[in-house]
Amino acid sequence: MTTRDDNAGDRAPVTAGTSTTETPSLAPHDPSPAPRPGATLWQRLRRGRIFAYLAIAGPGLIAANAGNDAAGIATYSSAGSQFVYRTLFFMVLVTVALVLVQEMSVRLGTYTGKGLAALIREQFSLRWTALALFCVLLANTGLVVSEFAGIGAAFELIGLSRYVVVPIFAVLIWALVLFGSYRYAERIFLVFSLAFLAYPIAAILGHPDWSAVGANLVLPHFVADKAFVLLGVALIGTTVSPYMQLYAAAGVVDRGAGPGDYPLVRADAISGALFACIISITIIIATGATIGGQGPLDSADQAAQALRPVAGSGAELLFAFGLLGASALAGAVVPLSSSYAISEAIGVERSVSRRFREAPLFLGLFTFQVFLGAAVALTPVNLISLLIGTQVLQGVVAPIVLSYILILANRRSVLGDAVNGRVFRVAATVAVTAVAVMSLLLVGQTLLGLVGLA
Repeated sequence: MTTRDDNAGDRAPVTAGTSTTETPSLAPHDPSPAPRPGATLWQRLRRGRIFAYLAIAGPGLIAANAGNDAAGIATYSSAGSQFVYRTLFFMVLVTVALVLVQEMSVRLGTYTGKGLAALIREQFSLRWTALALFCVLLANTGLVVSEFAGIGAAFELIGLSRYVVVPIFAVLIWALVLFGSYRYAERIFLVFSLAFLAYPIAAILGHPDWSAVGANLVLPHFVADKAFVLLGVALIGTTVSPYMQLYAAAGVVDRGAGPGDYPLVRADAISGALFACIISITIIIATGATIGGQGPLDSADQAAQALRPVAGSGAELLFAFGLLGASALAGAVVPLSSSYAISEAIGVERSVSRRFREAPLFLGLFTFQVFLGAAVALTPVNLISLLIGTQVLQGVVAPIVLSYILILANRRSVLGDAVNGRVFRVAATVAVTAVAVMSLLLVGQTLLGLVGLA
């Protein structure tokens, strides 16, 4: 188990062979003086800084809500459009899985002072580490595509071509990160994405059948066909996305949280996961109440109709506003998270404050993902199918990454007394196994379909 000195609560640990680096954070910079050495987050709160910390969203909250991006909104909206409220019970199960997995991720970061990628490198063989990194890079690159597709969809709702705005935003996001201005821009993007807080209101104003909503929340209403399984895997991928767990663990390390801060970190992770999933569930309810039963979505304009009870004729504009903010924000955070993970695992320089020649792998991976994602997003494919397809990819990859997290959290050599307890171990194993079964079921159905047996 990695030990921490008395000052570990106030600074991120240094990986061997690298300088101290920072992890992408959606939180504004706290300009107040640095606390005295040895002070935990709890002690700083008690010294009258509670309002400063309440103003800064924690990595758990940020990571969980990052799933409500372009692809997430498309997936949840499609669930309501295709199956009305039938996926609600499934979402309750996914919420439990997210809470368990995210709690393990932040606990690993808090007690070891290391991100998930560094722990995987230390605890597994080179081949298994390479597999984990490949999955992260593959899933995140697909997700970046969906973010730029979301940016294009947002502007097409107000009459601008995606072939014009997507390249512009790709260059803008790339320049903001490389030239050190992203910390300020992300706050603006985050405010834009708050437009999606209108969904809980839309779910009420849409006058859904509350008895049907309640029944589907507490009782399984699964549909035995490939479309339902496909959407189920997409819901897993967009809610329990691997990059979110990497970001959550790295976030608590970046804030210098130590074992004494664990209660605060744990509360942040759990509350963030619950809040994000409540928003997701209300998206399904709002969409099911307004356009439920119409089948798969064909466009972003259809998805925007769920906000009509709130915004009326301005539903498309409100949807575009939120879609732009969420997509632009994740369009930078997702490639940054994979660049941090891979650079951390290899042990090379990783920081947005470095120049390209100082951190060539880190910034090179970021650059590659941004421009590849933007280029693929411009291909002539159905937007909604593209968005949901990337989440299916996330869902297929998720069991592999989640298995690493579960194994690490079960190892006393890694966490010491903070290792998973018996009950938690069983619950987490069931959750990860269930995610894996859904993914394998989809793969099996796909293979049978290729040979004409399904």
